[in-house]
Order: sequence, then structure tokens, then C-alpha cells
Amino acid sequence: MSKTAVDAATPSASRWKLEDAKARFSELVRRAHDEGPQAVTVRGRPAVVVVDAQEYERLAAPKPALPLVAFLEGLHLEGLDLARERDLGRDIDL
Repeated sequence: MSKTAVDAATPSASRWKLEDAKARFSELVRRAHDEGPQAVTVRGRPAVVVVDAQEYERLAAPKPALPLVAFLEGLHLEGLDLARERDLGRDIDL
């Protein structure tokens, strides 16, 4: 079986066909809680991944944004020359 995007994103995920996931939903939830992410496929293609609620909260938690000054300082642009020549436009014949 070839590696899919779901396999790459969740290397330890167990794979479930949708029909099996529906029939054994309680087991699917228990395994997501105990063993980690559980991938569900529809017609052989990755559809969803069931994860434990705590793992979801960790992944979905907003990341604190840096203040603008700290962000700009983090770019390390000290050597960048931002000097500009004065532009008076161009002459055109009307």
C-alpha cells in the first residue's frame, strides 16, 4: 500500500474504512484516545482523522503573535540598505 497524505501527517495513525469506523465507532474513539490519531478513508482515499480532544485543543490553540517590533527585529535586516534616491519623476512631451 502506498503512503498517503494522511499517513505522512499522522505516521502512527491506524486506518479505518468508513463502514468499519461507523460500525465500531466506540472502538474508534477509544483508540483515538489511547493510541493516537485514527485515519478514516472513504473509497480508499483519506477523508478524516479522529484525534483525542486534548490533542485537538493542543493543535488548535492560537499561537501568541509577536508584537510588530519584535517580529521586525527577528528578521535580522541590519545589513539591508533601505536608502532611496529622490525621484523627481520624468520629463514627458505633451
